[in-house]
Amino acid sequence: MQRLQFNLALAAGLCAASAFVPAGAFAHSQAQEADEQPATPPPTPEEDEQDASPPPSRTLDELIPEGVVDNAEDWATQGVTNPAAPLPDAEAVGDAAQTDLMQPVDPAFTATFDDLGIPEPQRLEPDPEVQAIAEIDAPDLVELPELEEFRVSDELILAFPADNDRFPERTNFIDRFRALSTIEDLDSDDDTIPQLAARARADEELLVQMLRTYGYYSGEVARQLSGGRRGDNGDIAASDTDPQVRFDILPGERYRFAEIDLGRLDTAPDYEALRAAFEIQPGDPLQSDRIIAEEADLRIALGETGYPFAEIDAPSLLIDHARQEGDLSLPVEPGGKYVFAGVTSEDPRFLSDRHLERIARFDEGDVYQASLQADLRRAILATGLVSSAVVTPREITPPSEGQPGEVELDVEFERAPLRTIAGAIGYGTEDGLKVEASWEHRNLFPPEGSLKLRGIVGTREQLASVTYKRNNFLDRDQVLTIDAYASDIETEAVDARTVALRGSFERISNLLFQKPFSWQIGAEALYTDERNRVISGIPRERQTYRILGLFGRATIDASDDLLDPTTGYRVTGFLAPEVSSSIGTETFYVRAQADASYYMPVGSTVLAGRVRAATIQGAQAFQIAPSRRLYAGGGGSVRGYGFQAIGPRNDLGEPTGGGSLVEVSLEARIQTGLLDGAVEVVPFIDAGSVSLGSTPDFRFIQYGAGVGIRYKTSFGPIRVDVGTPLNPTEFDAPVVVYVSLGQAF
Repeated sequence: MQRLQFNLALAAGLCAASAFVPAGAFAHSQAQEADEQPATPPPTPEEDEQDASPPPSRTLDELIPEGVVDNAEDWATQGVTNPAAPLPDAEAVGDAAQTDLMQPVDPAFTATFDDLGIPEPQRLEPDPEVQAIAEIDAPDLVELPELEEFRVSDELILAFPADNDRFPERTNFIDRFRALSTIEDLDSDDDTIPQLAARARADEELLVQMLRTYGYYSGEVARQLSGGRRGDNGDIAASDTDPQVRFDILPGERYRFAEIDLGRLDTAPDYEALRAAFEIQPGDPLQSDRIIAEEADLRIALGETGYPFAEIDAPSLLIDHARQEGDLSLPVEPGGKYVFAGVTSEDPRFLSDRHLERIARFDEGDVYQASLQADLRRAILATGLVSSAVVTPREITPPSEGQPGEVELDVEFERAPLRTIAGAIGYGTEDGLKVEASWEHRNLFPPEGSLKLRGIVGTREQLASVTYKRNNFLDRDQVLTIDAYASDIETEAVDARTVALRGSFERISNLLFQKPFSWQIGAEALYTDERNRVISGIPRERQTYRILGLFGRATIDASDDLLDPTTGYRVTGFLAPEVSSSIGTETFYVRAQADASYYMPVGSTVLAGRVRAATIQGAQAFQIAPSRRLYAGGGGSVRGYGFQAIGPRNDLGEPTGGGSLVEVSLEARIQTGLLDGAVEVVPFIDAGSVSLGSTPDFRFIQYGAGVGIRYKTSFGPIRVDVGTPLNPTEFDAPVVVYVSLGQAF
C-alpha cells in the first residue's frame, strides 16, 4: 500500500513539474546544450548498428532517485515555479527561442541518400465516367410557372400552370382524377390523418401515371401536406387547421407519336379505308387512351368491312425521352376478306335454316359484317324459344385472285321451356278486382307459331280468348295475329257483351329493336250487345250491333327509348273505316286519330308534351255503338279523372261519348339523385275536351294536375301518378291513382 501511494505521488510530481516549465525556456536550454557540444563526424555503419542496439533493461527501483522514497512529496514539489512569482516577459522568451532560419544547417544534421530514387509522377489517364459527368452542363435554373389552384374537395387541392395552353386537358384530367382518387372525406377523429398521408402518396403516384397517360412523360408532381392536430407525423406538421393535401402539377412538354407500325394491315384490299379508321398519325400528341380507342375503331372497321378472322395483338409503345416521342407498334393480321354464304342451324326441325335466313338482316353475297352477325344472335334470343345462342363464322371458300372468300354462320342454341302458365290478381280504380290466368305454347306450330288461351274473371270484366300468333312472319319483325274472344265489360261509360274475331298483320317495334317506322293493318268482325253504363239506377235498353271494319296504324318514332324517351319525337296516325248494322239500319263511318309527342332534355330534367286529336266522320255519335265512340280520362289520357269519365253526359249523368276529341299533356321528369338516380319526380298538368259533333267545339274542357314518381328499372320505369281534377264535376273523385309500366306517353 505504501508503494502504491509513493508511485501516485511521484506521478503527480512529474506531471506538476512538466506543467510549469515554460516552452520557450525548454527550447532555449536545448539550444545551449547543442552549442556546448563539439561537432562530431557522422557515425560509421558499425557505430549506427551499435547505437541502435536497445539499452540494457533496468528495474523500476533503479530509475527512482535516492531520497525520493523517503520523502516523495518534497521531491515532487522541487523545481516547481512559485505560482505567485511573475511569468517571464513574452517578448524576451520569444527572442531567446528564435533561430536564424537562413543559416545553413549544421553538417551534423545533414543526411544524404545516394541510393534513394523517387520516380517521376506519371499523368493519370482520365476516367471516362468522371469525364462524362464533368462534361454535363449544369442545368439552367428554370423559373417555375404561376400556378392556379383547383379545389377538388375540402382536403384536396390541385395546382396547374395558370396558362391553360401548357395543359389544355386540365378539365378532363381533374374529372378523371376525382373519380380515381383514394382520398375521402375525413372524420373528426385524429387517427384519419395518417390515412390521409398514405392516400396522398398513392394519389401522387396516380397523378404521375395520369400525366403519362396524357403523354406528359417528363411531368413532375410535388406533394404538400399541411394542417391537422398532430405533430408527431412525419408528413404533417402540427397545426390547428383541418388537414389538406396539395399537389403541384408541372406537366412539362407533351410527347408525340413518331413511327406507327400496324403489322400486315397494308396487305388488306381495303387498306386505305382501314388505315383511315385508325386515326393516329405521326406527330399527333401522345395519349394512351387514344391508342385504346383507335384500336377498338380498327377492330370495328375490320369486322364491318369483311374480315371475320382478323387478329390484333396488344399494342406496345416505345418512349424515346431524347426525342420526346413514342414509337407505336400494333400487330394486325387481317386474315382475308369474306362475304356471307348463308346460315346453318344445328336443330333445323326446331328453327330451320330458311327461317334463320329470313330473320337475318343480310342476303347471300353481302359483305360480312360483325354487327349483322351479332344482330342475328339477338334476333334468335328475342324469339323466346332459346335460352342461349352462339353464332360462329365458318369458312366455305378462301379468298383467291382478289376475290373475297365465303363464310357461313353456324348457329348453336339451347331450347328454352316452350310452355308458360301465368296468373295474376289485382285491383285498380279503373278495372276493379280481377283475376287473370293464361296458358301458352310458343312453338306449337314451328317455326315461332304460338297458341295462347286466356281468361279473366273480375268485377268489371270477364273474358275468354284464343290467340294464334306467328312471329317473324314472311320477314323479320313482322307478326301475324288472329284473335277470337268473348267478353263482358263494364266501364265508366259502356256496358258491352261482345263476341269478336280480329286479325292483324304488323311490323312491330319492341324493346330489343326499336324501329323508326312501324305499321299495322287488320280487319275485325264484332257482334256486340251494348248500352250506356247504368248510373242513375234506371234500367236502360240494350242494343245489338254487328260491325265490320278495317284498320291501319303507322308510327314514326324518332325518340331515343321506347319506354323512357328523353329526346326526340313520335307521331302516330290511326284510320278505321267501319260499317255498323243495328235495328235494320246500316251506318258507314270512319274513325281517325292522330297523336304527337315531343321530348326535350333541359339539364337533368326532361320536358315532355303530348297532343291528341280524334274524330268520327260520316255518322253522328248516337248512330254508332257506344264502345266505338270517343271518350277521355284516365292514366293514358287526362289524369285526375276516371277512365272514360270525360265527355258529354245525358240528363241522367251517364257518359254518352262524343264524335271528336282533343287532349293536351305537359310534364317535367325531374331527376332526384335518389337511389343512384333511379327515382324521378314528375309534376304534370293535362287537359281534354270531348264534343258531340265531329268537330271539336271546346265548350267543356276538363283540367287535371298532379305529381308522379318514376322508379327506373332495367326493363323500363315503373310509373305511379296521383292526379286530381282542377274543375271537377259531381261525378269525379277528388284523387285518382295510376300505376303502370313505362312513361305516361
